[in-house]
Amino acid sequence: MKQGDLVVRKSYGGDVLFRVEEVRTYNAVLKGTDYRLLADAPIPDLSVVRDPDATSAVQQVRIKVNESLRRMRTDRERQGLAVEEASRLPEQQQNANYFEMPGKVLHLDGDNNYLKKSMQLYNTMRVPAHGLHLHESQMAEVLYRLLPQIKPDIVVITGHDGVLKNRAPNEVYSLSSYKNSQNFVNAVRIAREYEKNRDGLVVIAGACQSHFEALLQAGSNFASSPGRILIHALDPVYIAIKSSYTSIRESINLHDVIHGTISGIDGVGGIETMGRYRVGLPKPKAATGLGAVSTAYHA
Repeated sequence: MKQGDLVVRKSYGGDVLFRVEEVRTYNAVLKGTDYRLLADAPIPDLSVVRDPDATSAVQQVRIKVNESLRRMRTDRERQGLAVEEASRLPEQQQNANYFEMPGKVLHLDGDNNYLKKSMQLYNTMRVPAHGLHLHESQMAEVLYRLLPQIKPDIVVITGHDGVLKNRAPNEVYSLSSYKNSQNFVNAVRIAREYEKNRDGLVVIAGACQSHFEALLQAGSNFASSPGRILIHALDPVYIAIKSSYTSIRESINLHDVIHGTISGIDGVGGIETMGRYRVGLPKPKAATGLGAVSTAYHA
């Protein structure tokens, strides 16, 4: 067994596919390929996977991912048709000359591989986004500096988290029982100091098993994880895209957005929030920054 190998844990019935990040004397540090999970396991408990596509864990996740992406694309197609029809002028039935301004995303991620996947999806869905890979402990400080520069409509604060193994049963609601929930809470507070109106800046925060209640109380609009479960790497991205393409005149449909995620209502929850999408007329003749390209960079 070596760094980079794909493995599953025998004691968990091979329910999650991991990539080996580091091999130590008796155990290995693992990172989920689909779920935002950082774990360690005894080496004898690990089984190397030669064909990940043949595993039930991967197959089940891909079915959910494909369904989530299909729903996302269908929503965008319907929205585009509705906006085009509504914006047509009587004398210009053949050419709708409106333009779109989806909400701009600032995405902070504690995992570089997940950041790359997230930025690819933003690009595919034509969402203007800036992505940054950095450690969860740095997020509050970096956010304080970046918010006035980028002026996003939506902020995603995510990475790795989890409930600590060595804790008392009654300490599940203590922030000290989580790997990174305190760091996420600190970052959310900075975002709320910058923009107190929850409709002025949509904040999406958390990762696997994060302290849902603390993140909401700190000021996030959407957070993980009500059921303290593993969330898929793209769940925060799905919500950000939904926020980006929901009109500023409409509230984001809570039922649709939460049940549209891969992890569902035990993975993500939130509060009523207005969208960040705008339509304009007429379409600018010269090139502008309205359709900004998604970019990713490192701290």
